[in-house]
Amino acid sequence: MISDAINTLSAFLGRRDVPELTQEALGSAYGFSQADVMVLFGGSIIAGGDALAQAIKNKVAKTYVIVGGVGHTTQSLRDTVQRLFPDIKTKDKCEAEIFQAYLKNRYSLKADYLETKSTHCGNNITNLLALLEGNAVPCVNIILCQDATMQLRMCATLKKYRPDLRIINFASYKAQITPDLTFADSIPGMWPFPRFTSLLLGEIKRLEDTPEGYGPNGKNFLAHVDIPKKVEEACEDLLAHGFCPR
Repeated sequence: MISDAINTLSAFLGRRDVPELTQEALGSAYGFSQADVMVLFGGSIIAGGDALAQAIKNKVAKTYVIVGGVGHTTQSLRDTVQRLFPDIKTKDKCEAEIFQAYLKNRYSLKADYLETKSTHCGNNITNLLALLEGNAVPCVNIILCQDATMQLRMCATLKKYRPDLRIINFASYKAQITPDLTFADSIPGMWPFPRFTSLLLGEIKRLEDTPEGYGPNGKNFLAHVDIPKKVEEACEDLLAHGFCPR
C-alpha cells in the first residue's frame, strides 16, 4: 500500500528519541531533566516554532538557539507565516529571524541566540558549532529539532563534526498518511502532499553511503547512516508508482 511506504519513510527520517519535550521524558530516557542546548533549524515548517515554544515553556534545555539564514526553504516559510500571521513581517527576513518573530508574536518567548548566515545543512551545523564555541556555551548533549523530512540528515551531519556529543532527536512534527493519501492530522504549515513525498524520497538518496550519496563514501557531508531494507523497499515501491524525489 502506498500509504504504508510513505509512512515507513516518514518514521525513518523524522526521528523522535523522546515522546515529548518535557523534563520527565528526558529524565526517563537519559537520566537528566535538562539538555545543555536545544536548537531549531529554519528548514522546518512552522510547526517547528510550536515545538520550540513548548520546549522553552517546559525548560528542557539551558540554552535555546535558532539556526537558519536564507536557503531553498526560506521563501516557503516567509509565505506561510505571512499568510497565517499577517502581523509578522517576513520580507527579506532569514529563517532564524522569522521563527524568533513567530515565538514572540504567538508565545511571548524568544531563543537565546540566532544564527543567520547558514544556507544549507552543512553550514547549519558548522555555524551552530562556531556560535556555541564563540559564546562559550557548554554543550555535552543537544536536542536537535528540524523538519521531519530532514531530521535524520541533520543528526548525521552533526555526528560527522562532533561524534562526541549526545544527540537527542525531536523532529518538529510527526506526519501519518491515511490509505486515501491524506494527512491523518492537521499540522501547522505542512508541505503539500506531493512535495512531502518528494522530499522524503530525495532524503533517502542523500543519506545513501554511495558515490552518489552524502555519506563518507560519497560527498562526505555526513556520518554513515544505515538504511534498513524495509526503507529501501518502500522507496522502490513509491518510485514504481511514479513518485519522484526532490
